[in-house]
Amino acid sequence: MQTLKEKIGFQSAVFLVVSVIIGSGVFKKVAPMSAELGSPYWVILCWILAGLISLAGALSTAEMSSMFPNSGGEYFYFQKLYGRFFAFLYGWSSFTIIKTAAISALAYIFAQSFNKLFPLPVIHFPEAWKDFFLFDNFSVKALAAFMILMLTMLNHFGVRSAERLTYLLSIAMMLGILFFIGWGFFSGAGELKNITQPSTQVKTPSGWNLMSAMMTASLGAFWGYEGWNNVGYIGEEIKNPKRNLPRALALGTIIVIFTYVMLNIVYLYVIPIDSFIGMKNNPNSIAAIEVAGSMAGEIGMTLVACLILTTTLNSNNSSVLLSARMIYALSRDGLFLKKASAIHPKYNTPHVALWIQAIWAIVLLYSGTFDQLTDMLVFAAFLFYGSTALGVIIMRIKHPEIERQYKVIGYPFVPGLFVLFCLGIFLLTIINQPKEALWGLALIFSGVPVYWWMNRMK
Repeated sequence: MQTLKEKIGFQSAVFLVVSVIIGSGVFKKVAPMSAELGSPYWVILCWILAGLISLAGALSTAEMSSMFPNSGGEYFYFQKLYGRFFAFLYGWSSFTIIKTAAISALAYIFAQSFNKLFPLPVIHFPEAWKDFFLFDNFSVKALAAFMILMLTMLNHFGVRSAERLTYLLSIAMMLGILFFIGWGFFSGAGELKNITQPSTQVKTPSGWNLMSAMMTASLGAFWGYEGWNNVGYIGEEIKNPKRNLPRALALGTIIVIFTYVMLNIVYLYVIPIDSFIGMKNNPNSIAAIEVAGSMAGEIGMTLVACLILTTTLNSNNSSVLLSARMIYALSRDGLFLKKASAIHPKYNTPHVALWIQAIWAIVLLYSGTFDQLTDMLVFAAFLFYGSTALGVIIMRIKHPEIERQYKVIGYPFVPGLFVLFCLGIFLLTIINQPKEALWGLALIFSGVPVYWWMNRMK
């Protein structure tokens, strides 16, 4: 059986973690979060808490990856923990929504940013069909689809070329973000009262309503942090994976948390929270671009639009590279189309898996809006992220003899609290956003007949 070769070092793995996380959410999600919470303090705290919870998940995943470095990440861990069927449901869910919806959403906001710089032709179609916005914002979606195809082609021709692009874009991205943060604080455009004053349009919730609002708003924040686990999918291709995989996960996530909190402080320092609330109903509005416009007019908006183009291109390139390994792992185990397990004889890439992923990502792109995609994605993802953290506890009890080059800090509290939070996200999404929850569950369990059919074929 062909296998993928080790070729990615520790530094590149850290760049992949950072690049796959920092994409679009941090530039856009402050608007719906502001509308939900009504207070700058609570918005910033929500980003901090979401970051710490994501770090708990990353540290838990790091312990699992130190035991089982393999293509497929959680899919491989779940086979050891819960059996073949549960592992398949995760792989299927990643293909149908978790990872492909992330690719779609990133491409969508890339196209939105491009549209800010170079307005695309407006093409009118009926707005919705049974709540599916198939052809709404058609020209933006067409550009997003083109981006997905181009990045898939790049990754088809080898991980080295995709890795080099990630490295260069990551450096440009971090320099641009650091400049934006410094510019926001020292440009003179902001006021401290913007951070201290709550909204005059939305009443800040309290008590249980505040907890519920924080959970709902955190879906936006968690979309910003989505992807910290993706580097586990290339376990076979990382040098010294038992050591480098967990270190890259932890360090990369910490870098992202600091970056996100500072960016949101800048946003809420420059523009009053009511301005962000007003942006929520404008589908092509991007909060970071509006903030830059307040600081330096058209020049600022252009520069930040270029920064967002860089970050979304970078994150999507990493997502395309990493997520296709899940489809490859499924196929290699006989649980997906057999051809998707093929490795290109010249480029050593799972090229068939890459193109299957691209086609489905484009289907999802045309099926909904940005927020619909990301809310379904986060809901579905946290069902399985919690299962990984629970697996850390199970493996400590059942198999203490297995070598672990990394052990999660604060065990058992860190993985335990993460499991409880994932359960809370699951229940509150069903209560507050039943439509997104039902579609997410439907896509997950659509894998049941597929699993039955694949086993029957074998």
